[in-house]
Amino acid sequence: MIESLLENKSIVTAVLAIAIITVKLVITRLIKHRAKKKKLDKRLSVNLLNNLFNFALICVVFNIWSVEIQKFAFSIAAFVVAIVLVTREFIQCLIGFIYVVSNRPFRIGDWIQVGNYCGEVNSIDWINLTLLEVNISNYQFTGKTLYMPNNQLVTSAIKNLNFLKRYAVHHFTITRDGSVNPFEFIDTLKVKANGYCADFNDVAVRYNQVIESRFDIKIAGPDPHIEVATSELGDTQIIFTIFCPTERAMEIENKLTADFMNFWFSAKSHK
Repeated sequence: MIESLLENKSIVTAVLAIAIITVKLVITRLIKHRAKKKKLDKRLSVNLLNNLFNFALICVVFNIWSVEIQKFAFSIAAFVVAIVLVTREFIQCLIGFIYVVSNRPFRIGDWIQVGNYCGEVNSIDWINLTLLEVNISNYQFTGKTLYMPNNQLVTSAIKNLNFLKRYAVHHFTITRDGSVNPFEFIDTLKVKANGYCADFNDVAVRYNQVIESRFDIKIAGPDPHIEVATSELGDTQIIFTIFCPTERAMEIENKLTADFMNFWFSAKSHK
């Protein structure tokens, strides 16, 4: 009978717990009673004693139920691992959302580039980021909507292109053969470029200064730049750099391309 009771862990645990708590209460009362008679402050001793008995009770329970606790811990660990594996993508998306909210690399309405995708931020929730795709070569909306999982915001570089919404440092290159010397008309081409940028030059200067001051960098502009280079095949390249309103970038590119072609064919015909 006694052996069967001793083998019952619940009964043994209850008996030992009652015994430890009883001893703790008795000793605590004795200390308080003596302290009251001697008018001493024994709160520190009582607190230390309570902590010791509580620790002893935890050790006793853990020692009795160690096998069951170990099995339970393994089952919980296996369950947690299974949950993590199943919901891994969602957890990564949540981490990406927390990263964006805490660091604020962009806001709704900003133009950003994540990996190879560019677009205007339309919305963001804890699962995905919604972008209105922008063709960065001509600064126009493509009409496509991108739904990007937030985990890509952690693993990919985020480029904030917000200043491109108003003004862009627009680069384009024209390549021709080496039959014509472009320096014969390069100054006239620069005059043309300055003329196309004259009506917004004052605003471009201020916006250029704002960007350089905000990001502490030096960017091209606001005056147009035209450089002459050669390709790997020996062809002549004319490289244009224009700081202009985003919506006028392609217009100015087309005008300068037309001017260059006129000058190039005119020079070639006089040879």
